[in-house]
Amino acid sequence: MKKDLPENIVENVAIAVVLESSTPEVKNWKVYLLNLKDEPIETVLVSSKGYGEKDGKQVKTSILRHSIGTVATQDYAAIELIDEQVLGLTNEYWLSYYINGQIFDKKFIFVPESIIDTNLSRIPLLNMPGVMIG
Repeated sequence: MKKDLPENIVENVAIAVVLESSTPEVKNWKVYLLNLKDEPIETVLVSSKGYGEKDGKQVKTSILRHSIGTVATQDYAAIELIDEQVLGLTNEYWLSYYINGQIFDKKFIFVPESIIDTNLSRIPLLNMPGVMIG
C-alpha cells in the first residue's frame, strides 16, 4: 500500500535551531520552521523528541507535538524552546504539511553535538545565528 502513495519530495523547507540570546552564564535556543517556498504550507504539524546517551545512561525526552497551522510564503514559525542540556542528544523533528491538498512529510535529525558554536551560520529569514537542516 505504501508503494501506491505519491512520492512527495520536501524541498525548500527547513528546521533551524537558533541562538536567540546569550550571556556568559546561559544561551537561549529556539527551534524554527522555515518556509523558503514561493507558496504557503498548510496544516503544519511537527513532533519533536530527543534521545541518546548522557552521563553513560540512555535517555529519552518526552515526545512533543506542535500544531502550527499555515506558514506563509518565505516566512517562518517558532516550534519550541530547546534546553541547552539536550543539545548533546539526537534531536529529531518530524514535519508534515499540505500543499494543494497533498501531504508532505520529512524527518529532520540534529545529531549529538551538531549544535555548537563552530557550526553556527546566519539563518535565512531570521538573520540570526543557528544550525539549519533543509
